Amino acid sequence: MTADKLPDVLPADIRGFHCHCHCESGSDVFERTLSHIEQKFSRWFSQLEWVNFGGGHLVTRADYDVDRLVRIISGFHERYPHLRVIFEPGSAFAWQTGPLVSSVVDIVEDHGIRTAILDVSFTCHMPDCLEMPYYPDVRGAEHVDTLSDLSNLSNPSNPNTLSNPNTQNCPVYRLGGNSCLAGDFMGYWRFPRELQVGDEVIFEDMIHYTTVKTTTFNGITHPSLTMLHADGRLELLRRFTYEDYRSRMD
Repeated sequence: MTADKLPDVLPADIRGFHCHCHCESGSDVFERTLSHIEQKFSRWFSQLEWVNFGGGHLVTRADYDVDRLVRIISGFHERYPHLRVIFEPGSAFAWQTGPLVSSVVDIVEDHGIRTAILDVSFTCHMPDCLEMPYYPDVRGAEHVDTLSDLSNLSNPSNPNTLSNPNTQNCPVYRLGGNSCLAGDFMGYWRFPRELQVGDEVIFEDMIHYTTVKTTTFNGITHPSLTMLHADGRLELLRRFTYEDYRSRMD
């Protein structure tokens, strides 16, 4: 809802504004955003009880300026002392707390494109990658934007050349999921060596979306939940089975 769509007097049951416009952002970004929010919406603040500045405030990132955030919120509270200020720090709690570990179950090639079939699914376990969309970080691999870039990597003056020129002769794979959905694949990644059946492919920082958006489309199993302790011990917290899928259909 943009400011030009709002009436001068809000309906009686509207008690707050929710501004959800950040994604893994710093306090400097929030400061710039808040300036626009106040400019466009502050004339209604006297009619509100609360304002929610949403999620995406990545306060646990090493370079996040927490003191700056405190100053920004303190200043806002001084200007509007009657407003209750709400944040949604979910991403900060879950950010970089767990990867999704998959294994290569097959490698197929068609028209020169090699696809590494994994025992995880983009549509079932990483739907945000298809919906947003974005390319997840794959440990030890480098994302290649398009196949057309590959033909240009031999030209060192090409702006599309990979950031690490030492990887130019390394193999490239498209990553495919294990569901029957035709679109269950994503992108191209350059790996330091040829992939083999049984190799691990690790998607970094996936637990915050995988745990809440995972589906059992066509019986695909949820990933098991494990905890890797500091001493190297891997503890199995939950293993999902066919019965979990069947129970959802009951």
